[in-house]
Amino acid sequence: MTSRNQQLFERAQRHIPGGVNSPVRAFRSVGGVPRFFVEGKGPRVTDADGKVYLDYVGSWGPLILGHAHPDVVRAVQETATRGLSFGAPTELEIEMADLLCELLPSLDMVRLVSSGTEATMSAIRLARGYTGRDVLIKFEGCYHGHSDSLLVKAGSGMLTFGNPSSGGVPDDLAKHTMVLDYNNVAQLEAAFAEHGARIATVIVEPVVGNMNLVVPTPEFLKAMRDLCTQHGAVLIFDEVMTGFRVGPQCAQGYYGITPDLTTLGKVIGGGMPVGAFGGKREIMEKIAPLGPVYQAGTLSGNPVAVAAGLATLKLIQQPGFHAALTLRTKQLCDGLMAAAAKHGVTFAAQSVGGMFGLYFSATCPQTFTEVMACDKDAFNRFFHAMLDAGHYFAPSAFEAGFVSAAHSEADIAETVAAAEAIFKAW
Repeated sequence: MTSRNQQLFERAQRHIPGGVNSPVRAFRSVGGVPRFFVEGKGPRVTDADGKVYLDYVGSWGPLILGHAHPDVVRAVQETATRGLSFGAPTELEIEMADLLCELLPSLDMVRLVSSGTEATMSAIRLARGYTGRDVLIKFEGCYHGHSDSLLVKAGSGMLTFGNPSSGGVPDDLAKHTMVLDYNNVAQLEAAFAEHGARIATVIVEPVVGNMNLVVPTPEFLKAMRDLCTQHGAVLIFDEVMTGFRVGPQCAQGYYGITPDLTTLGKVIGGGMPVGAFGGKREIMEKIAPLGPVYQAGTLSGNPVAVAAGLATLKLIQQPGFHAALTLRTKQLCDGLMAAAAKHGVTFAAQSVGGMFGLYFSATCPQTFTEVMACDKDAFNRFFHAMLDAGHYFAPSAFEAGFVSAAHSEADIAETVAAAEAIFKAW
C-alpha cells in the first residue's frame, strides 16, 4: 500500500518543482521519500503516516525551544487577533530592535527583514555602498542565501574570482566575488595583499553549518578582523544560523570577535519568517531613508512573526539556558562517538552550543575539501536506518544538526541507543 507521504510527494510534484519549496527537502541527497509533517510538539514531530520522530533538524535551527512552545504560540495567537500585517510601523519592531542591540554590543542599529537571504543580500549591498567598492570575499562551503552575488563557486586558482554555481547568475556579477578556502589564513592574507583596495566586504559563517558543522580556527577569525580593519573593508558575520544558537551573544561573543555588520535569522523568529541585519551606526545610516543604499520589504517587521521571535529571545535569556543546551548537545555527540567506537565504525562528531556535526570520517573536518572526503554513502545508510528507528536528522551529509531545550537526557539516550544498534549491525 502506498504511504501517505508517498501520495503527498507524488501530488506535490505536479505543481511544485521537485515537489518541494526548498531543495534539500526533496531527499535527493539521501534518496527515498521526504516526510511530510503534520505536527510538532517539544522535541518530536509526526509525519503524514502518523509516525513520530525525535527531531534533530528543528526547522533548520529556529526551534531552539522545541516545537510549539506554549509561550511562543500564545504570543502569536494574541498578536494575530489584533491584525496580521499593517505595512506600517508597530511598537513590536522597536522592542525587537532594542532587544537585539542590547544583547549584541556590535549592533548600534538594526533593520528587520523577512528572511536570512534578505538580510545577507542587504548587508552586502550596504557594505558595497558604504565603502564604494565592489569586491566581495566569501568562503567555499559557506552558504549565505540564494542571492546572485552569493551563488558563486571558487575560481580555478587561489586568488581568481568566482564562477556562477547556479543558472541565471551573470558572469559579470560573479566576477566581483572571490571565493577562498575556509580556515586558510595565508590565502586570505594574499587576497588582501593583491586586492585590498578593491575589497568591499568579507562575509563568513563564523561557525559553518551549511557544509555540515565546521569550526573556525581562532587565527582565521582574528586574521579576518585584522585585515578588514587594516584595509577598510566591512566584516560581515552571517549569524543567521549561529545567532543565539551557539551562545547568548552568538558566535561573535563566543569567539570574542566583533564584526562591522551582523546578519540574523532563524532563532530571532522562533519558527516564523524574521531576519535582521545591523551593526555600526555610521554604516547603518547609509540605508534608505537616511542614505543612498535602498532596501525595503512589505512584510518586514511583521507583527505576528516578531511576536514569536520576541517570546523566544526572552525565554532563552534565562540564566543557564545556553549552558544546559550546550551540555545536552555534547551528550549527543559524545554518545554517538562512543557507540561508533564500540563497534569499530569510523565516525566523528562535534558541537558548538546547540549545533552539531556528524561525519563518517576519522576526524572532524576543518575545510570544504575535508568535508567532501567524508563517507557520504555511510551517512546515507545511517540516515535511513535512524529514520526507520524514529530519529529525524538532516537529509544530507552536508548540513549541521540542532538540539533544542525540549530534548531531555532520556531523549538523547534513546537516540544514542538506536545508533548503537545500527552500528552493531554494520
